[in-house]
Amino acid sequence: MKVLVTGGLGYIGSHVVVELQQQGYQVVIIDNLMNSSESVIDGIVEITGITPEFEKFDLRDKKNVRDFFKRHKDLQDVIHFAASKAVGESVKDPLLYYENNLNSLIYLLQELQGAEQANFIFSSSCTVYGQADILPITEDAPIKPAESPYGNTKQIGEEIILDVCKANQNINTISLRYFNPIGAHPSASIGELPQGIPQNLVPFITQTAIGLREQLSVFGNDYPTRDGTCIRDFIHVVDLAKAHVVALQRLQKKQNTNHFEVFNIGTGQGSTVLEVIRTFEEVSGIDLNYKFADRRSGDIVAAYADTQKANSVLGWRSELQLRDALESAWSWEKKIRDNKTSPY
Repeated sequence: MKVLVTGGLGYIGSHVVVELQQQGYQVVIIDNLMNSSESVIDGIVEITGITPEFEKFDLRDKKNVRDFFKRHKDLQDVIHFAASKAVGESVKDPLLYYENNLNSLIYLLQELQGAEQANFIFSSSCTVYGQADILPITEDAPIKPAESPYGNTKQIGEEIILDVCKANQNINTISLRYFNPIGAHPSASIGELPQGIPQNLVPFITQTAIGLREQLSVFGNDYPTRDGTCIRDFIHVVDLAKAHVVALQRLQKKQNTNHFEVFNIGTGQGSTVLEVIRTFEEVSGIDLNYKFADRRSGDIVAAYADTQKANSVLGWRSELQLRDALESAWSWEKKIRDNKTSPY
């Protein structure tokens, strides 16, 4: 029942740690705190009453990875989040993304090769599909040339894992290709709050609403969509976190039919950027100050999931709505700004 969660103090990782602990798992976290804070542990404890084991180091350090697994010889279940994840940043600094996202993955898999039975959940992304020809996007959609270095690291990451699973029958992997996670835990004890200027839409919305940012930029209003702005499948992070636990249990129970399986994780519904803004204005009662800006390099027009495979095979489906996610994100934003001791 021991599970390693890399990047476990990050946005998605911390919510998965909560779900794991509430299911009775013993969690060990590795995080280099590049885009997170050790104070996230306090939020996890507030929710679960359990303090996860935490080790601070960078997975790009091969010796540290090897030493960690020597100390945890019984560890065979891994959920891997640790990676850089901003599309725009990856375009500006591609080498950072290739080094951080691929080296850490390789070093983890090298250690798992020696395990009697290893279960590996990979944090992948719908970016592997690029601009899909058919919407909604199924798992059988072709993998297109990546629109960004970030997306390319997810494609390459999946290729690496597939090759490793073919060569090592003791490693079983589920790659979860999720769409756009938003929101926060309903307790407002953990949520999304990147260090520096947000790269994702919703934290920029909430920071603008609370006055931390002067204005929100909407990148492009001339896309071929119903209102000219990009369409994305926004999934509540708690729903997403539950999918990781279900996927891990599938591998633990040996229910997988292949050593490498792929599932889309989304709501199956697409919302435009303007629809997200208007919904937030409704739930918060605040008129957002926003402007239209030029299109952003690496952005695609529209992406939303076909979730039938996850629904039928995993037995998982999203339960929370866009309004729920935005309400929780706003509650989280207000709580951390009211907390004068917040490290953010």
